[in-house]
Order: sequence, then structure tokens, then C-alpha cells
Amino acid sequence: MSKLPGNAGVSVLGDKSLEFYRDPVSFCRQRVEKHRSRVFQCRILNRPTVFICSVQGMRELLGEKSNLFLKDPTDLMTNMYGDTVVTTNGEEACLLRLSLSSLFTGSCLKSSNDYITSVCERCLKDLSVSGQPQCVYSDFKRLGTELVLGLFLNVRAEEEPELFQEIMQLCTLHWHGLISAPVNLKVPLWSSGYSTALNARDKLMDIIKDKLENDKQGFVGSLGSLPLPESSSASQHLLLFISALIPKALASLLTSFTLALSGDQQTRHQILEDPDYLRLVLLELQRLWPPFIGGRRIADKDATLAGFHVPKDYGAIYISHSVHRDPEVFHQPDDFLPERWGGRNAGQEHFLCSFGNGPRSCIGTKLTDVFLKHSP
Repeated sequence: MSKLPGNAGVSVLGDKSLEFYRDPVSFCRQRVEKHRSRVFQCRILNRPTVFICSVQGMRELLGEKSNLFLKDPTDLMTNMYGDTVVTTNGEEACLLRLSLSSLFTGSCLKSSNDYITSVCERCLKDLSVSGQPQCVYSDFKRLGTELVLGLFLNVRAEEEPELFQEIMQLCTLHWHGLISAPVNLKVPLWSSGYSTALNARDKLMDIIKDKLENDKQGFVGSLGSLPLPESSSASQHLLLFISALIPKALASLLTSFTLALSGDQQTRHQILEDPDYLRLVLLELQRLWPPFIGGRRIADKDATLAGFHVPKDYGAIYISHSVHRDPEVFHQPDDFLPERWGGRNAGQEHFLCSFGNGPRSCIGTKLTDVFLKHSP
């Protein structure tokens, strides 16, 4: 067991949060090179924190040692979304996952195909015939929003345009609460971003509760009938499912897809000729340009990660961009090589953490795969 490279610094003065959030990729790359280690420590959010930039460390953190590293109950996700499958720990998280997983598999997933196909065809057709330069990220985010609101809340843009626009605007305001200082302040003619986000959350919850009470069809009806542990669980999870998280992730991946293949006619032709090659391309896109930065845990007791000692109460952050470029696992890690998933890295999809990993990975991963395979 080795001592962690780097320095946790002193309280407040030694904090590196601003530097990290300004450019996470450069922050990690510089320290990996400096310490010659893909695991290192520094102080983030005024807490000594170990950074995980290796596949081995990530697999331990999110897999075999996930019971030693817990979600932080004080983070903004909990404040903005309540107790959900994403924010809880232990037995409660397992029970929620067990109850919700049925909604993202089997017949429930298949029943979504027709709607997903129709929305993708309409939105992407409008994009392809515009004839003008487009901000494709915004267009793809709109596509993602239509998909999640139609599937999860039975609100379809073409049938209820005013309600759709209202919810979309509220979701944007609510999302800003995750990226603003957690200061709930209101004065005449002005509110803090966090206060505005909380107000948007309350309005969204009113819409969601009305849907759960009066709409018994589709995902809303199925969710409302589940034996969830708390009476508020269904509404809190719907808030999570319709939030900007999924549209932003989908838009990020589809934008990366567009940019990576825009000048590569050979790869585009191969995708059309071989549907399985699309799977390899999408895996490589997730590897090189993951939609989320990673995740954070708190050590519940003294533990080890990748052979390094991690003291109790240390933070532990895995960085997807860095993990996916671990040269011990991915040959030529900075190159776009879809073929790796049919050769050297075949069967190693579990080394990715774009949507988490291990027993706490995203329960909607299969649905996200359906979105991606329909969109291109």
C-alpha cells in the first residue's frame, strides 16, 4: 500500500476547486505528468481528495469497493432532485434501483421505439434540409428534450406545444441551480441563480404531481404504480428523468458524432454498410468525448484504490476523460479508432464510465443506446 502522490494542501488556502473546474482536462493531465501517476491527491471543495484517472482505480471505486465510498448527501444533486436512485446510498439505493430497473428494460423499452423513431426522423429531417449553418448542439438538445418529455411525462411537443415550451424553460432554469453558487437569496427585482432554480423546481413538481395523479398511461402510469419506499419518490424521479441531464448528454454525444465523421466519408459509408460498425463508433465516441466529467464519492472508512491508501473522509473523484485515455488499457489513447472495440478492446465496454460503472451505473443506459442508434 503506497502513499498518495501529491499534496492535499491546507484548508481554504490550498483549495484547487477554481483551477479544476476552469479546465478539468488540463488540470488532470498536468498532474498525471507531474506525479507520473494516474492516481493523485489535492484539495477540492475544501476536502482532501483523491483523483482517479486509471481504469483500475475507477473499477475499484465504482465496483468492488463501492460500498466503502458513498455518495455525498450534502451535494447539490440531492438539494435539487431530492432522494433518488442517483443520490442515495446503501439499501435504499438498491431498493430504488430494483424497483425502477423494470421501466428501462424489456417490453417497456420496446414500446418506446416507435415514438423515438418518429421524433428522430422529424427533427433530423428538419436539420438536414435547412441549408443553413446550424448550431447542432442546440438542435440535438431540443431533440433530446422532445424525447424525454414525450417518453417520461407524456408531453409531446406537437400535441401540447405551450406546455412543452413551459416545461423546457423550467428545466433549463432548474439545471442552472446545479452550476451556480448554492445561495438562496431573493430581493426585489432580483433572485440568485440558485433561488431561481429552486422556484423552477417547485413549478416542475406541481406539473409532475398533476401528471402522476391524472395520467395512467405510459411511463408516468407505470412509475406511479411502482412500490417505491417514499410517497415522494415517483415525483422526485420524474424530475430527475425529465431534467436537462439526458438531453445534454445526448446532444454532447451526437455533436461529437457529427464532428468526428463530418470529413470522414469512408467511416460514414462503413456505418451504412455494417450496422454493427455503428456500435463500435458510438463506443469510441463515448470513450474519447464522454458527456459527463465523472463522479464524486466520500470514503466511509480507510480504504485503498489502485494500491494507494485513501483515508476516511477523503473525497474520491473519477474523471471519465482521463480514465478513458489510460494507456495501460487503450492503445493510442488519443486517437479515434472504432476498430479497437472489435479487436484489442473487444468485450471491454465495462472499462468505460461515461454513464457510471458497477452496481450504481446509470439505469437508463439501454435507453440511451436506443436514442443514439436511432439518431445517426
